[in-house]
Amino acid sequence: MTTYQTTHKNKTTWKPIQKPAEIAENRLIESILNGSFPINTHLPAERELSQTLGVTRPTLREVLQRLARDGWLEIQQGKPTRVRDYWKEGKLGVLNTLSEHLQHLPDNFVLNLLNARLAMAPTYTSLAVSRSPEEVEQLLAGRHALDESPLSYTKFDWDLQHQLTILGQNPVFVMILNGFKDMYLNLAPYYFSIPAARQKSANYYNDLANAAHNNDCSKAKKLTETIMRDSLVFWRHTKLT
Repeated sequence: MTTYQTTHKNKTTWKPIQKPAEIAENRLIESILNGSFPINTHLPAERELSQTLGVTRPTLREVLQRLARDGWLEIQQGKPTRVRDYWKEGKLGVLNTLSEHLQHLPDNFVLNLLNARLAMAPTYTSLAVSRSPEEVEQLLAGRHALDESPLSYTKFDWDLQHQLTILGQNPVFVMILNGFKDMYLNLAPYYFSIPAARQKSANYYNDLANAAHNNDCSKAKKLTETIMRDSLVFWRHTKLT
């Protein structure tokens, strides 16, 4: 037996140590967003940039290829690497990264994002209720376990939206929504920090469950259009507006 015993459990959670490539990627993105490497300018030569970032050239190449894939950079053989106009040339990977740099989001960005969701959500919700009403109703039964924390609503709402796209049986909606996952999970807690927004969503979940029970896909579509429009109003009251 040891000379001491304790029943105390160590609850410390350690954040994973970032790899050199992750550090370099974050520094490059931050430099693009803060204007150190402006849009449509060229990055320094590979040797200089690797020294500045403190990584090896193979690691730098890995980072540049990843950023080019997402739409931050344009790489052409024999030419300097160009910083793309990521608002016009970027892909969904840019959106997810921007959710981690909220201070660089332009005015009305999230409102534009919500408008895009307004264009999709009523359709895939209607499809889900039309094709799998019992599954939708069962999915919404989880609303009874919600507490009043923003994170609880965030997780439930994301899972709901994701499953609705799957039940709607249109894989395009599924893939598009998956592309927004990181941004949604980063931003939704701000929205659900508003008590009235949580209550409005709770009412929506109840009404949608009734629509699914009655196999009323038209009602489900109208309910979803309404909650999506309401979310535009509530978002203006978050601290990010």
